Amino acid sequence: MTELSQLLVLFLAAVGLAASARRVGAPYPVFLAVGGALLAFVPGAPVFTLPPELALALFIAPILLDAAYDTSLRDLRDNWIPVASLVVFAVGLTTIAVALVVRALVPQMPWAPAIVLGAVVAPPDAAAATAVLRQLRPPQRLLTILEGESLLNDASALLIFRLAVGAVAAGGFSLGAVAPAFLLAVAGSVIVGPVLGSLMLRLSERIEHIPTAIVLQFVVTFGLWLLAERLHLSPVLTMVCFAITVARTAPARTSARARIPTYAVWETVVFALNILAFIFIGLQVRPILQGLGGADRGHAFIVAAAVVVTVIVVRLAWHMTFNAAIRWRDRRYGWNPRRPTLRPSVGSGLVISWAGMRGIVSLAAALALPAGFPFRDLIVLTAFAVVLGTLVIQGLTLGPLLRALDLHDEDPVGRELSTARYAALRASLDALTGDGSTAAEVVRRELVAHLAGGDELDEAGEASHHGEVHRRALQAARQAVLAMRDADEIGDDAFHRIEEELDWLEMSAGHE
Repeated sequence: MTELSQLLVLFLAAVGLAASARRVGAPYPVFLAVGGALLAFVPGAPVFTLPPELALALFIAPILLDAAYDTSLRDLRDNWIPVASLVVFAVGLTTIAVALVVRALVPQMPWAPAIVLGAVVAPPDAAAATAVLRQLRPPQRLLTILEGESLLNDASALLIFRLAVGAVAAGGFSLGAVAPAFLLAVAGSVIVGPVLGSLMLRLSERIEHIPTAIVLQFVVTFGLWLLAERLHLSPVLTMVCFAITVARTAPARTSARARIPTYAVWETVVFALNILAFIFIGLQVRPILQGLGGADRGHAFIVAAAVVVTVIVVRLAWHMTFNAAIRWRDRRYGWNPRRPTLRPSVGSGLVISWAGMRGIVSLAAALALPAGFPFRDLIVLTAFAVVLGTLVIQGLTLGPLLRALDLHDEDPVGRELSTARYAALRASLDALTGDGSTAAEVVRRELVAHLAGGDELDEAGEASHHGEVHRRALQAARQAVLAMRDADEIGDDAFHRIEEELDWLEMSAGHE
């Protein structure tokens, strides 16, 4: 079978498994990983392997950029304490705990490879968690915390991973030696990401051909990841800073005609990469087992099982302790959030603690270890066990847990969307004040119908004047909602939804 045929078979299998998961209401990452593992042992099954460095760039870079672009910076700031606790402390404690457990079970393993293994399995994959949670419409605060964690925990874990791998190559680990490199990587990423984001915006403004602009976006995405690696920065942190910079300024500079197809292409590509990534995880089980000798497998399975339990228990213990401290603070000093949101509770803490499924980052990082790395086969097997184990154990039970806890908020995004609609309608109508033409009256009625929830009217006025009036009103509406986002009156979730409504309203009027 040719490589192209193998890839087509693999893709069809992934699409079929994802469709089956939706049909039965199960999280598709679980179906894909388990299906890929079963497919790996079918005689004549396609063999799909990628260089580990390519796997990270191919699967992580566009998915991460897409998630960072949609992230509400305001909501992330509001929840920075729980996000930081997961990104810094949960990742650090998991790395240390795994290293201690592995050293206890494999005394001959040096500290540096043990820390490498801990860093490999430390970062959860929010794509798996949100795939479960979004189907159930959980409180917005939970999604904000988990998605914020996913943007940054890979950066902290992969920085530890890279420093520990360097320590193995250098023959020892010294905090004084690695700290400057760690700080330089973080500082450099925070600077380079926004600078390149600004340059990208200036370049894209000059490109009017939409397919060319979309292709350029993907080229820049992969190129940025490779550049960050070449400069010894954090590719994850660089990508997040780049995407947030673009997201804050691109809406005011991009037309609806360009934005609608761009969003559609990105949504399709990110979904395709997600399903390929999770089935790719399952397909690795056979080559991983083949890399271990028969005599070593039994002990390796014990180590892998112990690490699976460790990563689950450490996250649960840490976050529930943190959650208890937050609830104590709220009882003592009062609960005074800046905006209406779900109050921290035991139930919300349990959901966040249990949403610790691992994904492609862990497996790709393990596979990226050089062939002669100490205990490489054990590290790869353990990483695979943690990914598959957490996807199955937590992925299949997270939904029932959320239903049992019955957590609800007051739909803050929906309320902000209604507020934004009203502000957009008010601004667009104000822009038509003093215009008594037939075209202006038709546009007023169209705007009321769309933004106030009525049915679209079929009346038409003078075509040229109607288009100009419509364009002027929509421009005022856009400026109003942009100002609301900049003033933190609405978050990016509500902003992107009203932006989509205005885009379709603009395109329905035939504006270029």
